[in-house]
Amino acid sequence: MDDIDAIDRRILDLLQRDGRISNADLAAKVNLSASACHRRVRRLEEEGFIRDYVALLDRRKVGRQTMVFVEITLSGQADEVLEAFERAVREIPDVLECHLMSGAADYLLKVVANDTEDFARIHRQHLAKLPGVQQMHSSFALRTVFRTTALPI
Repeated sequence: MDDIDAIDRRILDLLQRDGRISNADLAAKVNLSASACHRRVRRLEEEGFIRDYVALLDRRKVGRQTMVFVEITLSGQADEVLEAFERAVREIPDVLECHLMSGAADYLLKVVANDTEDFARIHRQHLAKLPGVQQMHSSFALRTVFRTTALPI
């Protein structure tokens, strides 16, 4: 973060809270001309600070009411085992996130499903077939207390 100044940080903060803000409005909020603001945003994109622009969907509106966190322990830690698992898990459309972990479980998955029956289908058709899995533990989220995609800048 040493490559960016306070104005860049403010631009990043505003864009991650409202990716559809117009350049004119963004420039006004950071006290720059529209052209100077546009140049900064382009530079932040080119340098990889801004990776993508996306629409965040309401999972309930699209029928994905159930969120499940799945802890997975593999049968071994060899590179081939890890790579085979990671390749296979990327192919499951219901898995939103996959994290290699320290601690008791090797991986933590964030999975969305329509309901518990749909999760049973996902488990049967996909999760149970993942290579190298020794143990799996699923926890259903009862309620999301807080969620953000905005990183502290």
